[in-house]
Amino acid sequence: MMCSNKGGIIIKKLRNEWKYGCSAREADRISDRLSAILNKDAHSDKNGSYQVHTLYFDDYKNSCVRENDAGVAKRVKYRIRYYGNQYSAMKLERKEKINGYCHKQSCRISLAEYQMIMEGKANELIWQTEELLLKQFCICCMTRHFVPKAIIDYERTAYIEEISNIRVTLDANISVSDDFSRFLEGDYIRYPIQEKEEKVLEVKFDDILPGYIKNMITIRRMIPSAFSKYCVGRKNLQNRGR
Repeated sequence: MMCSNKGGIIIKKLRNEWKYGCSAREADRISDRLSAILNKDAHSDKNGSYQVHTLYFDDYKNSCVRENDAGVAKRVKYRIRYYGNQYSAMKLERKEKINGYCHKQSCRISLAEYQMIMEGKANELIWQTEELLLKQFCICCMTRHFVPKAIIDYERTAYIEEISNIRVTLDANISVSDDFSRFLEGDYIRYPIQEKEEKVLEVKFDDILPGYIKNMITIRRMIPSAFSKYCVGRKNLQNRGR
């Protein structure tokens, strides 16, 4: 799905994003099938997986959580992400949901820019960057008081089909933390948000998911899920009185 650029409208490529819950045993079977025909993601380590560290932001009304719970058709999240211990390659991401489709924008940010964000200096940073996405985020920080709300951590195994731009991921050991000062060190206290045997399967593609891939990820009649790691993590922190 794509927005037209006729009449000066900016093209926006939208992707399908399907999510399913599955057991560890089902995840292993799916992984065995996918590894026989698809390549692993470039971030993968020698064991075929990698750690994802994501710092989510929300406004003073907690709009991102509220809109997700309400099923608002068009909603946006901002987050900072890095993989493994490579925080020198941090990215700011803007993930937009539009009627069930997804659109993601990202840009690299430096350690200095990250520190300015965390110190609440968006009003200074906005004049020091040429990155449009970072400028937009700074405006959200200044006008809607976006601040860090949760760190979501998990182990990801990812498979890609480059020709058709298909990405299949299996996420395990999903946890949440609010120890924001330790985000870059990665040694923050984590609280699990799922049972150990529960995994999350995500399938991302542009237009059509080929039948052979659909067959590989089908173990049983799996029900699509609207599972949001961020929202579940926030509720977990709230239940802990944090």
